[in-house]
Amino acid sequence: MATNMIPVTILTGFLGSGKTTLLKRILNEPHGMKIAVIENEFGEENIDNEILVQESNEQIIQMSNGCICCTIRGDLARVLADLAAQKQAGKLDFDRVVIETTGLANPGPVAQTFFMDDSIADEFLLDAIITLVDAKHANHQLDEHEVVQRQVGFADRLFVTKSDLVDEGVLGDLRHRLLHMNPKAAIKVVNFGDADIKEIFDLRGFNLNAKLEIDPDFLAEDDHDHAHHDHDHANCDHEHGHCDHEGHDHGHAHHHHAHHDDKIKSFVYRSDRPFDPNKLEDFLGGILQIYGERLLRYKGVLYMKGVDRKVVFQGVHQMMGSDLAAKWQPAEKKTNKMVFIGIELPQDLITDGLDGCLA
Repeated sequence: MATNMIPVTILTGFLGSGKTTLLKRILNEPHGMKIAVIENEFGEENIDNEILVQESNEQIIQMSNGCICCTIRGDLARVLADLAAQKQAGKLDFDRVVIETTGLANPGPVAQTFFMDDSIADEFLLDAIITLVDAKHANHQLDEHEVVQRQVGFADRLFVTKSDLVDEGVLGDLRHRLLHMNPKAAIKVVNFGDADIKEIFDLRGFNLNAKLEIDPDFLAEDDHDHAHHDHDHANCDHEHGHCDHEGHDHGHAHHHHAHHDDKIKSFVYRSDRPFDPNKLEDFLGGILQIYGERLLRYKGVLYMKGVDRKVVFQGVHQMMGSDLAAKWQPAEKKTNKMVFIGIELPQDLITDGLDGCLA
């Protein structure tokens, strides 16, 4: 793997969530970075109209601040390969890539491009998926469009925009809802998509390293309710019509959370016993085969029997990668921690199966 890999940020979010505002800033602000912006457009309202040179037939346009912008209607892998070739030939100069997906797009296939295609994986490093969420319309959009739930489920970081249009209670409810769909994404309220450039780049959401960031609010809630595994977290039992999502927020009894039964849910698995590596590999392989399409993101730090180092793993849909990380320190408590984010995942089946893989 080349050390001078080009980091890529995927920007997603539903129509009107502020992606265009954010992109305009990236393309116009004097930040000194040389960024190639790829717009993946399918006839959606386009950024070109306002800030790009209208009469240019070129696919790639140079911006005033040194960024370059290209619009693709075709294959992303082809455009990336073309950009890499032009960079190597000295025709184009850029340090990183931002891909804007359309508001109606599922970011999964875009992310998979960086795992599936070896020539792309050698040149480009997927850094993070950032999802913009419109505070005013998010609840309705999440209810109506599964693609919006997917955009939230895939995110490494969530930017909540237009928060000035809603009150604190609505914002609190939205945060709670997003947290249950994706506990590993930091949630940041930003004005008009006006996020700090430093909060957009080099987040390393896809790096296989031992850092597994899970929002502490989510874990705090978990610990309070379930001392053992986090088995039934936000888990709705459709057959019996009951749901344990409500009433979790013991510290905020004054504020009742509206209940949304989102298809996309997350859960955390933890155990202090080591895994049997062969059993775990077989089990995860089977889960990926059956539920791969419904698994959006999953990540973990694993304690393996007979291995003195942490094993880290992560994946998108059926594509999973794992690696050896740092040694367990003598004072460190050896433990397994995994997070799964997906669409109607059989949580009990997965947690019971993982229990069965413990040595």
